[in-house]
Amino acid sequence: MLTLEQVKSKSSSRLSGLQPVVAAATITLIERCFALGIPILITQGLRTIAEQDALYAQGRTKPGAIVTNAKGGYSYHNFGLAIDFALLLPDGKSVSWDLKWDGNGNRQADWLEVVDEAKRLGFGWGGDWTSSKDYPHFDMTFDLSTSQLRAGIKPSVSAVDRIYKLIKPKEEPAMSKEVKVIVNVNGKKVTDGVLDNGTTFTPARAVAEALGATVTYDAVTKTVNITSK
Repeated sequence: MLTLEQVKSKSSSRLSGLQPVVAAATITLIERCFALGIPILITQGLRTIAEQDALYAQGRTKPGAIVTNAKGGYSYHNFGLAIDFALLLPDGKSVSWDLKWDGNGNRQADWLEVVDEAKRLGFGWGGDWTSSKDYPHFDMTFDLSTSQLRAGIKPSVSAVDRIYKLIKPKEEPAMSKEVKVIVNVNGKKVTDGVLDNGTTFTPARAVAEALGATVTYDAVTKTVNITSK
């Protein structure tokens, strides 16, 4: 059985050239799917204009089946904003595009579980397209068209930050950093205290009496009274 790091390493070369936020979301997607018992492989990331043109020619001017309707510069892959994936099978080598495969045995299609996780991270899914559906495809368009991207328009900072917030794991409450300390009065230990995040907490009575004061407590008003001599 492959470890998470082994699964991630199989996709690492396909992350090169992706926009940083898309690469970060893709890594998180791999991690979350692995936690569900669904290892996935990223089969495509950044695609150059030349690669896109060659792919578009397939089934048209070159042998093979038609696999895309986008010419070079008209695919989000060309701008590092899209990925394709496949399910990594138990042998750790083979992949599957079976939309009904249930490798983790939870009676849900693994493919759709991956789609759900991707959407939580802000990806759009090619399976939701009204025509020419592309089931292995995820992208982050940031509401920009490919013509805008060709013109050099970049995703807004706020749109990118929104994705990073989706990626960021839920923060755990800050742990209290308590340190036990000794409290001396005039060089003599009178009690122990606790240093918590820069503030020292110590019993009032022990310190006050060591300084010659008296201490009383009013249970009704819940008040500590210190009276110096």
